Parts: sequence; structure tokens; C-alpha cells
Amino acid sequence: MAENQKGTAPARNRWVVGITGASGSIYGIRLAEELLKRDKEVHLVVTEAGWRVLKEEMGWQASKRSQMLQDRFGDFAINGRLVYHPNSDIGASIASGSFRVSGMVVAPCSMGTLSSIAHGISDDLMTRAADVMLKERRRLLLVPRETPLHAIHLENMLTLARLGVTILPAMPAFYYKPQSMDEMINFLVGKVLDSMDVEHDLYRRWGDEQYGLETPDHHR
Repeated sequence: MAENQKGTAPARNRWVVGITGASGSIYGIRLAEELLKRDKEVHLVVTEAGWRVLKEEMGWQASKRSQMLQDRFGDFAINGRLVYHPNSDIGASIASGSFRVSGMVVAPCSMGTLSSIAHGISDDLMTRAADVMLKERRRLLLVPRETPLHAIHLENMLTLARLGVTILPAMPAFYYKPQSMDEMINFLVGKVLDSMDVEHDLYRRWGDEQYGLETPDHHR
């Protein structure tokens, strides 16, 4: 398991993916998988609450973290393309602005993490890495998964949006008539990849059939 390593990919092929304690941990896992399939290097950070949700939603054993990552990501977790950083490792490579990456996605993003980022609180690796994205003017995308939202949640999102952060709520679409939960997950992950300017064919885009474009088999 590649842990606490700096990675070797060029900055343009290197992304940070964070998973927090909000429901929807599969979004972050699937995003990491899709990036790895597209020859990106992924630096993964999971909060303690995130590991708890992985246990509840996906059956992962938090006491066997390296094994869980190897089981899910296979060779990517062995050959260094997936680099896992413990959230307590405030001295990790991604905590420094001198370590160049294309950007960071937090999916799902809890309201607690979002609030910390909005107010410049960086007391763990997740929030420090996000703070680095802001100060270095790199891409930062947050995928909040909470409902309903109160005024403080909304004000924090507005604060971040004004700083150039992409707020991409975990909202499904139904125009393409999804037939499974997997397709709904793919849609959201595809929208994230769109915002990252990463090509994919995870969902049928509005108008594709009108212009004679093929639809991926898993959406027919």
C-alpha cells in the first residue's frame, strides 16, 4: 500500500480526493477509481468519520484500512498510483503548496468540513489540503451531501463559491432514466469529472441522441 509517499506523476495528472463523514462515501471511492482508470495519480484522505461511514455503507473494516484499500483498488494501491494519507498526518506532501497537484475534490463533503474550509480552519490534513488549494489558486470542488440546509450551511457555501470553489451538491438527475443505483452514482461522479475537465462516458448527456451520439451501453 502506497502510504505517505509523494507520488511521481506530473502535477496535471495528480488529484487529491477527500472522503468525509457525510453519507455517500461511494462517490469518493468511485471518483478515485475513475481517475485511476484515466492514468491520474490519486492522493486519498479519509477522515475518521469517513471511515465510520465506509463501514456502515460499504462494509469496510476501519481496523484494516490498508487491506480495504488494496481489496478495492487492486494494483493501483500497490504500484503507487493511489497514495493514501492518514488524516492526522499534517506533514504529508499534500499539506504543502510546493507539492503541485491539479486540484482537490471532497466527495462527499460534510457540513463540518465545509465550515472549516470556509473559515480557514486547517487542523487536520483534509482541511489543510483544501486550504492549500485556496491559497495556491488551484481547483477545489466540494460535493455536499446534506438535507435540509440551514442558513449557516448556505452562507458557508456562498463564502466558498465567492472564493472560486465549485459547490457540486450530490443531486441526481432523471432525464436519462437511470435503471439502477450504480447509474445514479455514475451520473454524479460524471458531473464531478466534467468540472475537473476529465473526459468520460459515465452518463448520457442531454441532446446526445438528438445529434446521433452514441450512448454508453450501461445507459441504454
